[in-house]
Amino acid sequence: MTFRPEPGDDERAELVEQVAREIHLRGLTAPAVHFLEASRPDSGLSGSAMLFFDPVLRQVFGDGGDPIGAILADDEGIEQLIDRLIELDEEEGWEA
Repeated sequence: MTFRPEPGDDERAELVEQVAREIHLRGLTAPAVHFLEASRPDSGLSGSAMLFFDPVLRQVFGDGGDPIGAILADDEGIEQLIDRLIELDEEEGWEA
């Protein structure tokens, strides 16, 4: 097991943007927000959810899943990702 320090603020922001855009591009915004809410570190599901979704994350984002895991390992990263997903969803919106 290789130790990877938590990403810095700039690196986290860049990773959050990349992950949010990939999720949004695939039309998975709503399920991702629900998953993220359930997988917060203070939630009882966090460890189990990460183990369960690890293969999915690796399939979507390739073997670069470790930085994604770093985002999902702390509440601040999860909150930023949820906020960005909601922003992307609202930006798209419906035009009358």
